[in-house]
Amino acid sequence: MTDAWEQLNREIIACRRCPRLVAWREEVARTKRRAYREQSYWGKPVPGFGDRHARLVIIGLAPGAHGSNRTGRMFTGDSSGDTLFAALHRAGFANRPTATASDDGLELRDAFITAVARCVPPRNRPTAQELATCRPFLARELALLTQTRVVLALGKVAFDGYLRLLREQGDAPPRLKFGHGVSAELGPGRPWLIASYHPSRQNTQTGRLTMAMFDEIFQRIRAYLAQSEHP
Repeated sequence: MTDAWEQLNREIIACRRCPRLVAWREEVARTKRRAYREQSYWGKPVPGFGDRHARLVIIGLAPGAHGSNRTGRMFTGDSSGDTLFAALHRAGFANRPTATASDDGLELRDAFITAVARCVPPRNRPTAQELATCRPFLARELALLTQTRVVLALGKVAFDGYLRLLREQGDAPPRLKFGHGVSAELGPGRPWLIASYHPSRQNTQTGRLTMAMFDEIFQRIRAYLAQSEHP
């Protein structure tokens, strides 16, 4: 199993299948943000991160230009990650509330974080073809995450992308419309799916996603996991 993970991560990191994304991620890594100009940027696709025996799998959109594209770890080094890891820590899924660098000592417990796109896209908008090209990586990660009981989709693109993947694999999940707190059982042998607004600065600063709203999502996840463990 370890060999399968290492092989998958090597393939993700080496991927150059989407010319627009390759050009953009490398341009961002060259030009940098002034605050990080003394740092070396990752500038490559970002693999998933966390507990490989996790029951909770969190799916985001894509690496942030000066977050994951700089640090090389999902949701690390930007405001979205600040919000996510603080919530994960409060819910007991992380050993610390902050994520600043790939070697900062952060560990996830019973949680794994991935995304529907592995390269930072211009204007944070991957194309449908880019998402389709990247989807096999997500499929392979999910196949290796054999203990998954809950999938948390952060944002509409992640939510729709996960459902599309299931359909491509021959499943027939219900037709669901994205909304914060929307959840569904997807059938025997499939995890429970729950959606949240993405913890982006745009959502948190406008009040569209509050800390109370985000914490309530994780409370529901904890309750579901407890129920599934002790029916």
